[in-house]
Amino acid sequence: MDVERLLWRFDGRTRLLFQSLLSGVRGISRAVRLFHRQRRSDPDISLRACLDTLCMEEPHIVGDKLNLSLTPLVCLFPVAFKCGLLSFLHLIYPLVPGPCLIRLLDCLKQDPAQDPWIHVLLGQLCRDLALDDPLGGELYSAYCRNKLEQFCQRLGNADHSALSLGSAFGDLPPTRPPQEPVGEPDLQLHGKRRNEASEVAGSQSKKMRLDLPATQEDDGNKEALPSQAQDIVQETAAWTAGDVCMVDFREPQQSFPDGTSLVLPEHIRASVTGIKELLETTGEWVKDTDSVLQVLNECEPPQVELLCAELQLSEIPEQILPPLCSGLLSLCPDLSQCTATVLTRSLFFKKVLSLRDPASRSLLSAVTSFGRRYPRPACSALISPILQSGQMNRVQAELLCRLIGDCLEPQYQLLIFGETLVLSWGEEVLSVVHTLLDSKLELTEELFSQFITHLRQQAPDFTKSMTFAKMVIGVLNKYPSRVSPHKHILSCCLASHETFLKKSLLAALKRIDPSS
Repeated sequence: MDVERLLWRFDGRTRLLFQSLLSGVRGISRAVRLFHRQRRSDPDISLRACLDTLCMEEPHIVGDKLNLSLTPLVCLFPVAFKCGLLSFLHLIYPLVPGPCLIRLLDCLKQDPAQDPWIHVLLGQLCRDLALDDPLGGELYSAYCRNKLEQFCQRLGNADHSALSLGSAFGDLPPTRPPQEPVGEPDLQLHGKRRNEASEVAGSQSKKMRLDLPATQEDDGNKEALPSQAQDIVQETAAWTAGDVCMVDFREPQQSFPDGTSLVLPEHIRASVTGIKELLETTGEWVKDTDSVLQVLNECEPPQVELLCAELQLSEIPEQILPPLCSGLLSLCPDLSQCTATVLTRSLFFKKVLSLRDPASRSLLSAVTSFGRRYPRPACSALISPILQSGQMNRVQAELLCRLIGDCLEPQYQLLIFGETLVLSWGEEVLSVVHTLLDSKLELTEELFSQFITHLRQQAPDFTKSMTFAKMVIGVLNKYPSRVSPHKHILSCCLASHETFLKKSLLAALKRIDPSS
């Protein structure tokens, strides 16, 4: 069964959590942070309804004979989701109703297609809940325990201070053979290969090195690579932050320091020709395009940047965008949030920023379909940078309003609303604020007070603005209980207003009951 259809069985908050869990290992920590933010905004939130839905029996066709059987809904999700869900529950299990969690574990234990990792995670949760452990209390084998003991002894032995991390294991060589070719790494990402502590030791042969398995180096680049690695690691960490961070747009070719010799690994570079041929197709695209684009699921964020630059995605014609986005949306599993952010920036940002006429049907359909599937990248790589550019025009504002209304759930709309409260308003930003308020966001008292404060500061610039007047009318109609403590401030803001709606505004403000 399609994962997207399964997700629509749940409410918006739960779908947001589950989408994080579907994005891989990094999504687990994001889901935990998101859950705690949801609890801060609504202390009464509970996962009871979510777990009960996961345990509901669902008719499911089994085998080639089309036999119909009843299967718990959770068993219909992919293995990656079930692993992520169990890891997530392990981290927050004290906050989960015990009977519901036990019932979910029982459903997963009956799953005929149980993965070994799921079996281990089930055992861990059983230990968390003090239940009978299906693993018999043994998390690892005797062989594994022996290897770990040897590893710890080697790391703790001063005589082995020159060993690399890989050489702590008996089966791995401490360094790469010198005859291996240079210039074909997955990415020349190194850790802190030159430790400051090595200066105290006074011997270059005893510097700690942490080399990724696919790392190779040229002797001529030994001094340049450490700083290069640090820049890339820091940038990647910024992309993978748990909160929805509004990153600044930078063209892919500017994402790395000057002089960097990063290259794509061969198996990714080999796909460039196929993707270019696909992008140059003028007729209908073939149905197996997802196999050509699947390489995006094998890339790290810096590699996606290089691949987008190689393909010049920011320059492709707009009529190519709908079939390309259709192919991207058909990938299984879904793209990671980091990859989707890079693609959103590469495909849409430059085109939207250069709009002077209404967006074409191709651009509009592509950006809305992609933003609906990946709302977080749409916020961080498109909507927020356009708002922050300070150069937004009317047609760009119309496109953003369309995205906000059609693609963003309330959680993301709140983030964009908070973004507008630190900007200097113009007519275009006002139209975005009006769209956000028209969706009747659930504003807290603190956030609404910030909005009123910002509105009071900006009001003198909009004494003749119809957009401003319509926005205020919407606020008075949709948030009367929030407006009540701020009636005096709003009355002062409207005193200098000069449009024909002034009397209607003052009358609507007067009708608000101070005790509401």
